[in-house]
Amino acid sequence: MDAIGKRREVLQRALACSPFLRETASVFSDIADAFVGKGARAVVPLALNLAGNDVGEELRRRRTALALAVALGDLAGELPLEDVTRILSDFADQAIDRALTTAISERVPGAEAKGFTVLALGKLGSHELNYSSDVDLILLFDPATLPRRERDDPGEAAVRVARRMVELLQQRTEHGYVARVDMRLRPSPEVTPIALPVAAAISYYESQALPWERAAFIRARAAAGDKALGERFLAEIQPFIWRRALDFGAIDEIRDISIRIRDHYAQGQAFGPGFDLKRGRGGIREAEFFTQVQQLIHGGREPSLRTPATLDALSALAFEGRLEAQVAEGFAAAYRRMRTVEHRIQMIADQQTHRLPLDPRGLDAVARLDGLPDGGALIASLQPYVDFVGTRFDELAGDRGALLSNDRDILEGELKELGFKDTQQPLKRIAEWRAGDVRSLRSPAARRAFEAMLPVMLRAIAHGPDPTHALNRFSDIIERLSSGVNLFRLLQAQAPLADMLSLILAHAPVLADQLARRPVLFDGLIDASSFAAPPEPAEFARKLRHSGDDYDQQLDRVRRLVNERRFAFGVQLILKHRDPLDIMMGYADVAEGAIQALAAAATREFEQLHGTVAGGELLILGLGRLGGRALTHASDLDLIFIFDAPEGSSSDGKKPLSATDYYNRLARRIVAALSVPTASGPLYDVDTRLRPQGAEGMMAVRMDAFLAYQRDEAWTWEHMALLRARPVHGSDAGRAKLKDAILTVLGMKRDPAKVRADAAKMRLDMAKHKPPSGPLDIKLGPGGLVDLEFAVHVLQLTHRTGFDPRLEFAMAPLLEAGHITMRADADLRLLSRILVTMRLVAPDGSVPPPESRPLVAEVCGYPDWDALLAAHDEARQRIAALWNRIKEGEA
Repeated sequence: MDAIGKRREVLQRALACSPFLRETASVFSDIADAFVGKGARAVVPLALNLAGNDVGEELRRRRTALALAVALGDLAGELPLEDVTRILSDFADQAIDRALTTAISERVPGAEAKGFTVLALGKLGSHELNYSSDVDLILLFDPATLPRRERDDPGEAAVRVARRMVELLQQRTEHGYVARVDMRLRPSPEVTPIALPVAAAISYYESQALPWERAAFIRARAAAGDKALGERFLAEIQPFIWRRALDFGAIDEIRDISIRIRDHYAQGQAFGPGFDLKRGRGGIREAEFFTQVQQLIHGGREPSLRTPATLDALSALAFEGRLEAQVAEGFAAAYRRMRTVEHRIQMIADQQTHRLPLDPRGLDAVARLDGLPDGGALIASLQPYVDFVGTRFDELAGDRGALLSNDRDILEGELKELGFKDTQQPLKRIAEWRAGDVRSLRSPAARRAFEAMLPVMLRAIAHGPDPTHALNRFSDIIERLSSGVNLFRLLQAQAPLADMLSLILAHAPVLADQLARRPVLFDGLIDASSFAAPPEPAEFARKLRHSGDDYDQQLDRVRRLVNERRFAFGVQLILKHRDPLDIMMGYADVAEGAIQALAAAATREFEQLHGTVAGGELLILGLGRLGGRALTHASDLDLIFIFDAPEGSSSDGKKPLSATDYYNRLARRIVAALSVPTASGPLYDVDTRLRPQGAEGMMAVRMDAFLAYQRDEAWTWEHMALLRARPVHGSDAGRAKLKDAILTVLGMKRDPAKVRADAAKMRLDMAKHKPPSGPLDIKLGPGGLVDLEFAVHVLQLTHRTGFDPRLEFAMAPLLEAGHITMRADADLRLLSRILVTMRLVAPDGSVPPPESRPLVAEVCGYPDWDALLAAHDEARQRIAALWNRIKEGEA
């Protein structure tokens, strides 16, 4: 077959296997045609020279067309891996630079991108960008040379430029997007602005940086903007990255990083369909990190080993004799193969995924795109590479287990070696477990699995912050298990899960108590999806539904899956896997998905007897923390049920009801579906008292009556509650209608003095009837979140602006108008992080135990407890002062 014939076959394969490439080829048919006639190297420049009506359109068109050109060149073998990643990386550099230049010139016409530099890390930093990848960026500026308007504060100007640059890159339009931007690799991302002064960044890396940041900066480079500024910064921090003298402490530090990489991504490591090529055992991340560890060990004395790209680094390590040639070749071959298949996966739908499809048809599509007959052949082609990398990475992680002795004296010595300072408690517990009275340990298989697991789990407990509490809670779990074989085998096989469990037992009494009552919750952590980003509510609702379930089974299924997900969010927080603010929104999105799934299930069940109301529908309004997408682990759901139906209408079922009776009874059915415990446990506490007339009013209110009440009769506090109202169930049209009507009510003219007086009285009443539960009651204490919410709500109602149920979004126009300062937003974020964390660690509002305080501080973005407490106190003082000014009419 000649070259044109081969390219034509590649194009047909791409169109058949990839919906994304098929759609893109239809839009850019000239690129596809040119590829067939001239080849990939000829069409890449064509894609990069496409025009658009503005910068955003031009970059998006170029990015999408380039994705097509590169994919076809890759599939045809005309562009090797290094060329694919280099072309994608070069375009990303150019796009970032163009977006930055545009953002600066919009604020200061004609200004150059001087004094603002973009550092690329990760795969962009090493010119190894994925086919569909985030770009990991750190944004730095020099206050002295940054272009800005005359009265602009340099820090605020830099943040505005940064936000506009990110918007130009990742906002999705009808032309697609340019790049997804991730800036979480900057110092302390939870508390720092997205653009940092260079001097502050240098100070951080010289004095406070964490060990993992050393590895991250191996691949750092100045990619856009003022590159000279970026290169000066990187030169300044070279001693932080490359240490000339490597002592045993530093070697242990590097070993610890490798172990924590394994621990952090313990899920999804079983090879086969669903395997995570990036994070799974033996995957791309382990190949990269193995290489980087060798670089960190030897690169301080040998600058030739500091090359950022993985394949180049492997060659350099082999050339300098720091890695056996066959080992380096094995890693290089594995890296090429896994990255190539990773690209095939991403070509299917232009999604940032690294996971082999679980669905056989999806796996077959990836295989055929790769030129293989089916998914089985694809798995077979990857197996030796994954095994090679996993085995070699095992050498970094080390072995963690051996059976413990039955001799008390020998066992005591073994316990000391495991890390126990006080051995009496574990000796007592082990003797009880081995006595044969525990139900989960009665079978020979269970006892064998338990003994194999025991040293792994005890080591994790001994090295945790509170071994005694953790051991007692672990004993509760063992004693409540009906069969422990699977759990014991899991903990023995995956030591990271044992570490995870020990942290839960030591730090999170709420989660530990849940595990003691329902050990099956731990099974949910085996599924890698439990550690994924929080799902969109509609997507999660779809996952909760199962067509084969009857109504009771559906209720049970939702409770099981929702509680597993909520439990996993708590674990993610304790493991510092995700920002508490993301966890907070995750809790809310899961609740919204549960509401949608259970409302649909209850409605279907209800319709079997009572039929439907023609032209009618039930809408559910979420208020409070649910409305504001700010739930904690312990939050209840504030709901109002509103129906919209023709006047005088009735249902058409075997037992017809008037619309009012129909929707009121359906609303009660939905509340029961959300709140009544089943065999899988409870779900949510539901509070419907915010409806008109409170507990005395009808459960479901007609929309026009609801709006008339809000317009003519509602108290100020009810309008304050309405500020955080958000439709969480109903048709798109119904939600939009309700949302618009609420905005009309909120926008009514009010007497500012009355609003302030009513709010002040309500806050005083609340303080009397619901005092703080402890010194760290983040919500109810003076200067807490309730005071901040009241302050913002009063400003919203009196100035008739910022009508967004999410408090952080509501504050933005208030900040723009000068009613509040930027500190209010930072204080909201800090107290919200503390609230979400404390709900798991110290739910009674008390000061957490000393062993857990460092974790709380780190989760919230502070180096230690004292620093967090000082920031907390300052935030509370500012909020209290703000609330006092507002209620007195001074702001």
